[in-house]
Amino acid sequence: MNRLVILLGFLIPFSILSCSTSVGNEEHDVKNDKQEVSASKDKEDDADVTKPEYLTLETFKEKVWDFEENPQEWVYKGETPCVIDFYADWCKPCKMVAPIMDEMAQKYDGKVKIYKIDTDKERELAGIFRVRSIPSVLFVPSEGKPSMQAGALPRDSYVEIIENELLKNNIN
Repeated sequence: MNRLVILLGFLIPFSILSCSTSVGNEEHDVKNDKQEVSASKDKEDDADVTKPEYLTLETFKEKVWDFEENPQEWVYKGETPCVIDFYADWCKPCKMVAPIMDEMAQKYDGKVKIYKIDTDKERELAGIFRVRSIPSVLFVPSEGKPSMQAGALPRDSYVEIIENELLKNNIN
């Protein structure tokens, strides 16, 4: 019994934090399809709600950092701090972080930009930041160097980092 408790203590956090695909689970696939349809309806209904902005290589260079123009030095192009969520559609922990990022986009609208980068589509960006596990979240202050946080964090941790690291210089 004691071994079972210890085993479960290790397996549950590991399964929550690891990214994996589900193969051959048709019931799971049908459930996901229904959620995607529901999510697309929600997107239509929430057209006026602030959402994270998806970045490509080109929009990243325009809005965040042009690493070709300044390869040796971090030069942030934005006026407000930003949070960049490196994710993949197949990653379960990334799906857990997505609604938190949606909430942060609404909560900090006008104060902090929330961006998302699909690591499957934007491999060059993922390589530049040496993203080895997802989700990975880059916190970029208005001034100074960015910091990267790997793994899915609880909502309160994202709020704390945004409040204490990104907005600390912007408090009146």
